[in-house]
Amino acid sequence: MNRQLIRSYILLVAVAIFLFTVPVAFTLTKQLRDDTGVSVLREAKTMALLLGNGDRTSCDALEQMAEAYRAETPGKVEATPTNGCVPKLPRPENDEALARALKGEKPEPDWGADFIWGKDLVVTVPARASDRGGAVRIVYSTSDMTGRLWQIWGFRAGLAVLVLAAAAAIGAVAARRITAPLRELNAMASRFSDGDLTARSAVTGPTETQTLARTLNQAGERLDTLIASQRIFVADASHQLRTPLTALRLSLDNIADGVDDEFVREDVEQATAEVVRMSRLVNGLLVLARAEAKVTAAEPLSLSDIVNDRLAVWRPAADERGVTVALGGSADGRLLVLTSPGHLDQVLDNVLSNALEVSPDGGTITVRMETRGDEVVLSVLDEGPGMSDPEKSRAFDRFWRGQGLTGRSGSGLGLAVVKQLVTDDGGTVTLRDAPGGGLCVEIRLRAGG
Repeated sequence: MNRQLIRSYILLVAVAIFLFTVPVAFTLTKQLRDDTGVSVLREAKTMALLLGNGDRTSCDALEQMAEAYRAETPGKVEATPTNGCVPKLPRPENDEALARALKGEKPEPDWGADFIWGKDLVVTVPARASDRGGAVRIVYSTSDMTGRLWQIWGFRAGLAVLVLAAAAAIGAVAARRITAPLRELNAMASRFSDGDLTARSAVTGPTETQTLARTLNQAGERLDTLIASQRIFVADASHQLRTPLTALRLSLDNIADGVDDEFVREDVEQATAEVVRMSRLVNGLLVLARAEAKVTAAEPLSLSDIVNDRLAVWRPAADERGVTVALGGSADGRLLVLTSPGHLDQVLDNVLSNALEVSPDGGTITVRMETRGDEVVLSVLDEGPGMSDPEKSRAFDRFWRGQGLTGRSGSGLGLAVVKQLVTDDGGTVTLRDAPGGGLCVEIRLRAGG
């Protein structure tokens, strides 16, 4: 928008300059041409009077005047002899203008071109006494006039460039001032899109932008209140559901221990599995609610310590399946990342849980750490069936479960929690195919120092 305003301002000034400067330049050019034509014609008529007198004195005066004229101006004088005067001057070319002059017709300046002028201005004037049959011609070089013409137009062109440059600078300042309220509104909208519902815009600028800012601020406050209420509800509901679900699971376990009927035991185990799945779902909702509330701030933490701690927790479960958990990468043990306390632990738990669930017996899960510029990349690669491109595009949706192994017992919140926690810490998470098959979860975090 700034560029459009500046272009409009420059165009307006350019039109004003054109409408004012160009006519003035043409007027000055015409005045220069007319003044020069009148001056040359007057001088030619004066010399023609001397030629027409026909006496020796006038003839000598004509020769002296022609010599002075040649010395003082870019013009030269030519003359035809008369009955009483044969001046020592060049003879004019025998052309149509000379023929008309010898007949005593009114002289017409010949500029040599229809547009502006040519190389020379030629004025042929008949002598006063037509019976003597003489004529005087002045051939006036227009080189000086052309130089003055360039001065007229060049000065105005240079002035126009300076005015346009000043207009561009003034336009840029004016545009920035005009669009400053809009930039604030855009910054507020960007913060909204990033999930910061506390963003507000200053009520400044014209009346229209002030009204828009007030409306957006009110909408932001209303939306923030609604979302906060929703988060509180989800957190409270999740918290309240955890206790009865735990009690229900214990009751089902007790029932299973005291029942000998195989069919009843099978039903109880199925019910227990559903309770476990519901517990995971409730825990996932609680984690999401806390993450969206952003109750903690990111701080520099040791990535190696966090990774080693979580791998130590998951290795026993992997050993039961014969799955190897390997640690690789080029990062050293002093590598720090900016993350909120507990976030990366929860992220690794969800990613490793998914990787272990899809890994075949005897497979390998590889965790890599490496630095790339001002980012730290943490990758978890498995040897499972992987995901198709459509599945990858939906994997971070809440409650979405794939058709593979994770679809049987997952809550559909694991990767959604991962994305929320990583995004809150200013990082990104992507899914791609692992070399040799399987899935690679790539987590990019900001380096902490």
